[in-house]
Amino acid sequence: MHTLIVVPARYGSTRFPGKPLAEINGISMLRRTARIAVLAAEEIQNCSYVVATDDNKIEAHCNIHGLSCVMTASELKTGSDRALAAAEALEAQTGQSFGRVINLQGDAPFTPASHIVSLAKAMDKGSDVATPYTRLSWDALDQLRKHKIETPFSGTTVIVGEDGKAIWFSKNIIPAIRNETQLRQKDTLSPVNRHIGLYAFTREALTRFTQCEESHFETLEGLEQLRMLENGMTIQCVAVAPPQIATSGIDSPSDVAHAEALIGKHGDPFR
Repeated sequence: MHTLIVVPARYGSTRFPGKPLAEINGISMLRRTARIAVLAAEEIQNCSYVVATDDNKIEAHCNIHGLSCVMTASELKTGSDRALAAAEALEAQTGQSFGRVINLQGDAPFTPASHIVSLAKAMDKGSDVATPYTRLSWDALDQLRKHKIETPFSGTTVIVGEDGKAIWFSKNIIPAIRNETQLRQKDTLSPVNRHIGLYAFTREALTRFTQCEESHFETLEGLEQLRMLENGMTIQCVAVAPPQIATSGIDSPSDVAHAEALIGKHGDPFR
């Protein structure tokens, strides 16, 4: 079964136009994210990658730096729609059939390649979708709470069942915690799981998902994974170690500055 890693890269972001080409410490965000896809594809058996874009500037950038790229329609609404379009385009061009598609968001340039590899392995458990999460320490939870005062819709949390399947996702911090003082004394980790926006789909699940109408809670929260749950799809959650450089995505020039500050502190993972 062949796996395709897709890096959706739209030029016309409402909040940050042209952000795939924005440089972080002298290297474009797109090159950083594509490099992660390359490293993961090297570890996953029968795996390839492609950047999926709707803009000639991004296509030209890919060509200059030797990145695999496919053009997709500009009217596609989500990264998942663009991932499916990329898979369909490559299947038509090459005759290769993709049994699994991994959607690596183009604004997540510090995702460890190991997270992608873990998702590919988790798909063997038979779920429609797999996605990673990390359990927050109390200090990390305090930082998330502080961050949400300024940007309440940054950062997503997830409740995971005992079987490893996702129960719910929210832009709020869930679950609510009673007796927090006592819990802090018992464990260094909080009961809050932070979701990492990375998805592996079976080909059938990705097609089904994109054909479903936007769901009620998806509209309220702005989280497309809720459409999966509201339509009865199973999401296998994979616990991963927190990345050394942890950001909730690059959505503004200030996020770029924050990312560069983290690179200055922890070193640059690009290689």
